[in-house]
Amino acid sequence: MEIAGSVVLVTGANRGIGAEFVRQIRERGAARLYAGVRDLGSVTTTDVIEPLALDVTDQEQIAAAAARATDVQILINNAGIVRVQRLVGGDLSLIRGEFETNVFGMLRVSSAFAPVLAANGGGAILNVLSAVSWFSAPGTASYSATKAAAWSLTDALRIELAGQGTQVLGLHMGPVDTDMGAQVQSDLDKLSPAELVNAALDGIEAGAVEVLADDLTHELKANLTSDPADRYAALMA
Repeated sequence: MEIAGSVVLVTGANRGIGAEFVRQIRERGAARLYAGVRDLGSVTTTDVIEPLALDVTDQEQIAAAAARATDVQILINNAGIVRVQRLVGGDLSLIRGEFETNVFGMLRVSSAFAPVLAANGGGAILNVLSAVSWFSAPGTASYSATKAAAWSLTDALRIELAGQGTQVLGLHMGPVDTDMGAQVQSDLDKLSPAELVNAALDGIEAGAVEVLADDLTHELKANLTSDPADRYAALMA
């Protein structure tokens, strides 16, 4: 699906990867871009960009957004949070919060906008996932669990929305150079938001169902069939 001339909604649009989606989508010639944010003042209104009050954990706001943005053709589920803590002995309220945003938030927004996309010809949904969909990273195990669930959810949405002609694709990547990425200590090279978003938008336009944005992600995906004892040997030593 072409970005040029389309109407796009990006959740979590005011910083990091979301802000880069807004920048590049505008550059590619979108007709309208709804920037879904909690704070309307965090995004500047332009001839193309319209800030939209959208907390993905708030069903009433989501319903209001879907009623307002009835021309959306491309939905980018980008909103997400990460909590750095142990899974065992961690704060369950924080873990629930991650699932509410990263999994149920994605489901709520996708469910609300699926009829909108259908009415506008099918369109596309891109879900921002992670390489940790396939690997439980120390210190962010609950975040990894949310991304594994979101990966499965993405596959389910692809199946359920195929009949209405909606392209559903998952975006996987390793560490990204954003303020959210800075919360997680890593010796790995970080992908720039610009590289990541460019690959994601190319994937939408190519009709892809999955985008693996870096070498780490390709490696982890390729090793899914290996013995878990081998994958986690160094961490369990």
